[in-house]
Amino acid sequence: MNSIFLLVGPPAVGKSTTSRALAAHFPKSIHIPIDDLREMVISGLLLPSAEWSDGLKEQVTLARTSAAHMAAAYHNAGFSVMIDDFWDSNTHSDYQVLLDLPYFHKVVLYPTQEEAHRRNLQRSGDSPAREYIDEGIRIVYQQLNPVLSQLAETGWHIMDTTTIDVEATVSSINNIAFGKEHNANSTQTPIE
Repeated sequence: MNSIFLLVGPPAVGKSTTSRALAAHFPKSIHIPIDDLREMVISGLLLPSAEWSDGLKEQVTLARTSAAHMAAAYHNAGFSVMIDDFWDSNTHSDYQVLLDLPYFHKVVLYPTQEEAHRRNLQRSGDSPAREYIDEGIRIVYQQLNPVLSQLAETGWHIMDTTTIDVEATVSSINNIAFGKEHNANSTQTPIE
């Protein structure tokens, strides 16, 4: 059975890696990274920052709306769909069109903040992007921490991926979607 998965969370927590690994478990699948859609803007691209302008909010909403329409089209063609996105306070409303679908699964990848910074260091090294991503990590954790219980109450699955690898994370997500028995003792490569 094909499904649509939305994997969100702070930067550098493994959303793209997990989405690609999850997609590989289906005979027909597509991975839709919101960052890739946003970066299709050639002139006037606005990057997320501590202060969101109306223009940035518009660009993020356009990317998410496009992803939702893509997801529906691919799902209707028999594909399983993985959307990966960062979390912000508009995430829930931007995906409203998908929220009530029985095959739509909402997952927050949520390792400890220290682990997110460690993964960013491992991924970015000394590049100039490291500081920018570290700031994004701090901002998203500040936004997510106070609303986690509310998200769980509204059907979001919060996954602490601090100590589990990609395959264990994928197995847990499949459990959420399909009720399969989970083996958390996987020894695959950790999410980076």
